[in-house]
Amino acid sequence: MPHDLLYPLDLVYERAGIEVPRAEAIEPDDIPLPYRSLLVHDIDMTLTLERHFGGRVVLRPLSTFAEGGSYFRRVLLVQEYAGQPVEMGAIRMRLDAFGDEIRRQILENEIPLGRILRDGRFVYESRVKAFLAVTPNSEMMGVFWMREPRVLYGRRTEIVRHGAKIGDIVEVLPLVIR
Repeated sequence: MPHDLLYPLDLVYERAGIEVPRAEAIEPDDIPLPYRSLLVHDIDMTLTLERHFGGRVVLRPLSTFAEGGSYFRRVLLVQEYAGQPVEMGAIRMRLDAFGDEIRRQILENEIPLGRILRDGRFVYESRVKAFLAVTPNSEMMGVFWMREPRVLYGRRTEIVRHGAKIGDIVEVLPLVIR
């Protein structure tokens, strides 16, 4: 059912036949540092991650599909200079909410969404719906270079423009040391 705690990540995993990770909603104060500073804010995640890790992040698409006027993608954001994963995200976007240029860039799957929207001066609100404690599945452990399962942290947000929801995002961070 849509709008579960991990939507749209759960839908993307189920569609690929991959076990969905376990997750529970948690309070912001229950998120340990440095995860809390990376997740509990109102600015875009791409910029937050670039500031934290000291350089640009680039997008690696893991899966994409279109369904019912929405575009879904599961992506890995990695440090441009080292290739180290800094976030895995799943996004559902209503493509009719964007102009031609932004829509083209989204569909190319080369640039993180936050940078596309910021550079395109796209006005929107990002509303956090839940903060997450995630027990990774084996696939997530693989993309995050993990040897054993450890709790990861993330968030589920909605993208709103002119009062209408145009997207859903789930973002999960790998183990963060600094």
